[in-house]
Amino acid sequence: MIGFNNAMFWTDEANILYCEFNNDDAGAKLELSLLKSYIAAIIKLCNGKAMPFIIDLKGARGTFSIAAAKYLASNPELEKLKISESYISNTIGTKLLIGFYKRLYDPITPFGVFKDIAAAKKHSLAIKNNLYESN
Repeated sequence: MIGFNNAMFWTDEANILYCEFNNDDAGAKLELSLLKSYIAAIIKLCNGKAMPFIIDLKGARGTFSIAAAKYLASNPELEKLKISESYISNTIGTKLLIGFYKRLYDPITPFGVFKDIAAAKKHSLAIKNNLYESN
């Protein structure tokens, strides 16, 4: 487990990467420098193994800079590591932001938006199993 003041990253026995973000400031903007620290944590936890990502945004407010969005979408190390992305959200604003980001910056990686972690994990495991069954 790797923690920051507003984010936690860890993996489980099913080789799923979890990212949980907590921030109460609706005016906050994820900047490129902090994003690079997050990516370094993800790379360390994945240890070269591709896995589904579950990103819990229920406790997150704010947005991200355009530079951070572009960097996140085009990072070659993350492209090798993420099988899919399952987002957990309980607000329409966050769901809209995810949809906008995915259409504009990352239309290739399979994703889903869910209300709870159980549904996100079920989706992640289904995509992972389908990938490995087809190879």
